[in-house]
Amino acid sequence: MRGVTAEHEPNPFSEPAWTTPHGLPPFERISPAHYEPAFERALAQHVAEIEAIAGNPEPPTFANTIEALERSGQALRRVSSTFFNLTGSHTNPDLQAVERAVAPRLARHGSAIYLNPDLWARVSAIGEEGLSDEAKRVRERYRLRFRRAGAELDAEAKERMAAIAARLAELGTQFSQNLLADEGAFTLELASEDDLAGLPPFLRAAAARAAEERGLPGRYVITLSRSLIDPFLVFSTRRDLRERAYAAWIRRGENGGETDNRAIITETLRLRAERARLLGYPSYAAYRLDDTMAGSAEAAVGLLEEVWAPARRRAEAERDRLQALAREDGHSFDLAPWDWRHYAERLRRREHALDEGEIKPYLALEGMIQAAFDTAHRLFGLSFTELPDVPRYHPEVRAWEVADRDGRLIGLFLGDYFARASKRSGAWMSGFRSQERLTGEVTPIIVNVMNFAKGGEGEPALLSFDDARTLFHEFGHALHGLLSNVTYPLLAGTAVAGDFVELPSQLYEHWLEQPEVLRAHARHYRTGEPMPEDLLARLLAARTFNQGFATVEYTASAIVDLDLHLSPQAESGIDPLAFEAESLRRIGMPAEIAMRHRTPHFQHVFAGEGYAAGYYSYLWSEVLDADAFDAFREAGNIFDPATAERLRAYVYGAGNLRDARSAYTAFRGRLPSTAPLLRKRGLAA
Repeated sequence: MRGVTAEHEPNPFSEPAWTTPHGLPPFERISPAHYEPAFERALAQHVAEIEAIAGNPEPPTFANTIEALERSGQALRRVSSTFFNLTGSHTNPDLQAVERAVAPRLARHGSAIYLNPDLWARVSAIGEEGLSDEAKRVRERYRLRFRRAGAELDAEAKERMAAIAARLAELGTQFSQNLLADEGAFTLELASEDDLAGLPPFLRAAAARAAEERGLPGRYVITLSRSLIDPFLVFSTRRDLRERAYAAWIRRGENGGETDNRAIITETLRLRAERARLLGYPSYAAYRLDDTMAGSAEAAVGLLEEVWAPARRRAEAERDRLQALAREDGHSFDLAPWDWRHYAERLRRREHALDEGEIKPYLALEGMIQAAFDTAHRLFGLSFTELPDVPRYHPEVRAWEVADRDGRLIGLFLGDYFARASKRSGAWMSGFRSQERLTGEVTPIIVNVMNFAKGGEGEPALLSFDDARTLFHEFGHALHGLLSNVTYPLLAGTAVAGDFVELPSQLYEHWLEQPEVLRAHARHYRTGEPMPEDLLARLLAARTFNQGFATVEYTASAIVDLDLHLSPQAESGIDPLAFEAESLRRIGMPAEIAMRHRTPHFQHVFAGEGYAAGYYSYLWSEVLDADAFDAFREAGNIFDPATAERLRAYVYGAGNLRDARSAYTAFRGRLPSTAPLLRKRGLAA
C-alpha cells in the first residue's frame, strides 16, 4: 500500500480481471486514493444490475431473479473484500477516512436492495417446483433475508430501517477505530532491570522488538497487544506495573475524549432495539436469535446459566488457592484481577511442575503452522505449497497454494501472524474471495490474521499453548472457507448460523491437544528435539487447570451481551458501565476476575453486528465440538477416515446447504448434550 494520490494512475479496480497469481489483488498498485472512486463505480454498477432484475418484464423465475441476484455485485464484492480486509489488518489514516465515508453508504445500498418492493415481489413469487435442494435453500435464505431486513413493512418504517442501518454502520466503524487508537496510544516502558523483574528471556526479547519497532532501540516496552500484555501479567513480579498495564488494557474505549465508546454503545443499543421493534420482535436478542441454531434467547440464556454455576464454584476454589499462595509470600493484599494470571502460573508450576517458559521453546510458530497443515492433510488429504512471489499487502504476509488429495487446486491460504500498530487486536479469519460455481469454478482466497509477538533478533516467534490453540482455531475457520463445496455464493463457507460457525474452528483445536500431534511437531526451536515425554504429560495433565477462571471471564461477557440486548430499557437509553456492573452483581461475578471483553471494548458485539447478542455462540459451539470430537474417539482413531469424510461432507464443506441442526445430525447421527463440554472444561460434578 502507498499513501500517495492516485489521481494520474490507472485504477486497478477498473480492470475487468486481475492477472496476478490466483487473481490476488495487486496490492502494490493499489493506493488509498483508489478506493472511493472504485466504490463509486461498483455501487453504480450494482444499482443498475438490481434495477434490471427488479424491472424485468418477464415473469419471475429462479434464474432471472434469485440467480441474477447471486451473479450481481461482483465488482462491489471485489472492492469491498480487498478494502475491509486491509482496514482490519493493515490500516492507516487515509483508509480510515475512506471507511468512515463508505460504511454508511454501503449500509444504505444494502437496505435499498432488501427494501425494494418490486424486487421483493419477484423473490416472494418464486415457488419451489423444479428446484434442486440447493436452489430451494438459496430461495429460502433470500426470502428470510428480505423479511428480516423489513421488506414487508410500510414505506415509513422502511425509510426508518434504512436510516438505522446507515447510522449503525457509522457507529460500528467509529467504535473499531476508537479502540485501535486506544490500543496504539499506550506503551509501558520498562526502563530498568527492576522493571523487567520476573520476565523470561522470550518476553524480554519480544518487548525489545516492540520497542525497536516504535523507534526505541535498546529499550523494552509492553503494548496492549494480547501477545505482550498477557505474558507480562503472568510473569512480572512488579505488582505496581502489572496493575498499570492491566488498567490500560481493561479501560480501552472508556478513557474520555474522542475515542470514548460509551455514547456509541448507548446509541447502538437504542437503534438495534428500535429496529427489532419495527420488525415485531420484543428485543434485539429475540430478533438475532430467531435465525440461529439456539432458536431463541431463552435457549442461549439457559445454556449460559447451566455452565455459570459450576464455573463460578470452580473459580472461587481457584481464587482461594491463589490467595493462599500470596499469603505464603507474606502479602496481606486481597487478590486483584491483575494478580490472577501471575499467581495462577505460580500455582501451575507447583501443582503440575509446569512453566510456560519451559513450554514455549517447543512451540515455535513455524512448527505450529506445520502441525495445523499436517492435521488437515491427515484428516482431509490437503497439501500446502508456499508461494514466495505473490502480491501481499504487508511484507510479513505468507501465502500457500492448497491442493486436494487428487492434486486439484482448492484455493489460496494467506497467513498474517504478527502484531503491528496498523492491525486491530485479536485473531480472525476472512476472505478476499469465496468459493462458488455459479460464475465458474471460483476458488477461495482465505486469510488468517493473528497478533503474535515476534521473537528476538535472529530468533523465531515462540508461542504459548494458548497462542498455538488460537492458531489452530483460526485455521479451523480457514478450512471452513477453503473446503466449501457449493454452487451459490450466498451459501459458501462460513455463511452459516452464528452459533454454528464456531464449530469448525473450536473442533480443530482438539487435534492440537493430541499426543501424537505434539510429538510430531512440538520440537525445540534450537535443537529440533521433540518435547520430552515428561513435559508432554505434564502439559496435557494441566489442560483443565484454571478453567474456572477461563469459563467465568468468557461466560460473564456472554451474559452481559445478552442482558444488554434483552433489556426493555435499551431503546430509551442505557448507561453501559452501570448496566454492566448491575449484570455482574446479579450473577455474582467474583471481584478478582473481569469480563474477557468489557463493554467499551467489546469489539465482537459493537464493531459491527457479527456477534451482537451472539457472543454465547462460542459456548454453544463448544457443546457441539466436544461432542463431535468424541465421534473420533469412539471410532478409535483421531484421524478416522470415515468420520473425517462425514465431517468434511456435512460441516467443513457444506456451507449453508442445510440448517445447523440438520447438518450436525447428518454428521453425528444425533444432537449433542452438554456432558462432553463440562467434562472437557473440568466442570463436571
